[in-house]
Amino acid sequence: MSDLIELARQYHVLVKSDNDFKRQARVLQSMWRESRGYPIGAHRGQPLGSRLAMPWAKETLANYLTETIREVFRAEVLDNPESTQQVFQKPRVFRNLLSSQPLCFNLFGELQQDLALATRVMEDLAPTRIAQVNDIRFEYSPGRGDPRYTDDHSAFDVYLEFRTPRNKTGFVGIEMKYTEELGRPPARHRTRYDEVAGQMGCFKAKELVHLKAPPLEQIWRDHLLAGSLRIQDGFDDGFFALVYPSDNGYCARAVSRYRECLRDSNTFVAWHLEDIVASIQAHTDEVWIQEFFDRYLDFGKLRTE
Repeated sequence: MSDLIELARQYHVLVKSDNDFKRQARVLQSMWRESRGYPIGAHRGQPLGSRLAMPWAKETLANYLTETIREVFRAEVLDNPESTQQVFQKPRVFRNLLSSQPLCFNLFGELQQDLALATRVMEDLAPTRIAQVNDIRFEYSPGRGDPRYTDDHSAFDVYLEFRTPRNKTGFVGIEMKYTEELGRPPARHRTRYDEVAGQMGCFKAKELVHLKAPPLEQIWRDHLLAGSLRIQDGFDDGFFALVYPSDNGYCARAVSRYRECLRDSNTFVAWHLEDIVASIQAHTDEVWIQEFFDRYLDFGKLRTE
């Protein structure tokens, strides 16, 4: 513990409210920033190593690992007139190195441009369900505020459409977590949530009260969005996936508790971020995926400092 605190001081990321995992991740991000000579950002006038300096971060898009990923980000966010309907948190997406939105682009941006690689990775993760990935989108909702779905503004961080081994239609909606604790206040409850939950038929009735409160509520709403999309748009298959690092204990415990609330888990899966990275590494020797691992997951660096 004392060694980690000293590292956090050394890399200008000692934030008292951080749990151990978030502190490690914050140090790792600052190490990555320093290794590239990127200018340090600030919080309330004080240097913070897990941020990039503005407006430099916006001008360079240095939060994104490759030019391909930067081009995907530009197309999806900066040059896309529909991005006003999407919830991209600015300036967070430019300067915050811990943010899960840039992480999504850094992991799936290259895959969007190489659907053959994306297919091989998704076949590893869901071999009986996914045979060909046809499309990857970011911050996607089938209809924000649309009562046919969940009547709210929920969206998937990443959305993939695929064909099944029997050439049927399918999708996976992904929520990405890095250091988040799933403890934010719940959204206003809508009667549509209960309707969709009943249509899906996968929830234990006695557990619904727990699904409407943190830390399960956000998972539940994204799961409901996937369920409503599958029902309303007539997909043959479709499911929700929560992705998080294996050392994020808050997410791990929430997933374990969430599974206890399910009668069946056909429409819900949880993937470790490390497993997705390992699959990509098994199918390509491109430098970007090693850079991703170095930046987000190589916590061994902290023990050798």
